[in-house]
Amino acid sequence: MVCPQANWACDRKFTGYRLEAFDMQEQRRGEQVRRFFAGVTEYVFHTRLGVADPPMVDYISELLTRFLRSEEVYAIRGPRGARLTQVADMLEEASHRQGPAKRQLHRHIGDFTLFWTGLYPEIADRMQQTGGKDRLLDYRDQGKRNYLIASTIPVEREQTTSEVLQRLSDCFDICTYGLQEIRKTWEEDDGVPGPILFE
Repeated sequence: MVCPQANWACDRKFTGYRLEAFDMQEQRRGEQVRRFFAGVTEYVFHTRLGVADPPMVDYISELLTRFLRSEEVYAIRGPRGARLTQVADMLEEASHRQGPAKRQLHRHIGDFTLFWTGLYPEIADRMQQTGGKDRLLDYRDQGKRNYLIASTIPVEREQTTSEVLQRLSDCFDICTYGLQEIRKTWEEDDGVPGPILFE
C-alpha cells in the first residue's frame, strides 16, 4: 500500500528541485542578457560615439535589461490599479506623488521616453499618433524635463544619483542616438529586425 502523504512529500520535493533548476536557468539567462547589453552599450557609447561617461552608460545598459520585460516598461499604475501606458497619464499621476515616489515616477517617464524614442522611434511615433493624450506631447522634451525634475527631488538613499539623472537630461539626444545605434548593432548581429520585448 502506498501512503498518499509520502507521494505528496516526494512530489513536493521533486517540484522544489525543478523550481530551483528553473531559477538557476533564469539567473544564468539574466546574467547573459546583462552582459550582452553592457557590452553592446559600452561599445556603442565609448567606441562609436566617444561618450566616456561610465555611470551614464551603465544606467542605459541597466535600463535596457529592465525594459526587456513589458511589465517593467508599463510598471506604473494609476490609483485604480490600471497600468499607465501614456506619458500624459504618468504626468498626471506624478502630480499626486511626493518625495521618493515622485522622483521614481519622473525617472520612469524619462526612461520610458528614452527607451521608445531611442530604440523604437517608429513605435513612439505611432503611440503619439493614435489619437490618445500623448499626441500633443513631445517625447524628447518630456524625457529631458522628467529626468531633470527627478534629479532635483532629494531622497535619503539614491539608487541612481542625481548627477546621472541630470546628465541623462542634458545628453538625452545623444542617448537617443546611441540607443538607435545599439539597435542597429544587434540587428546586424542576428538579422532579426523589430522589438525584443518579453512578456
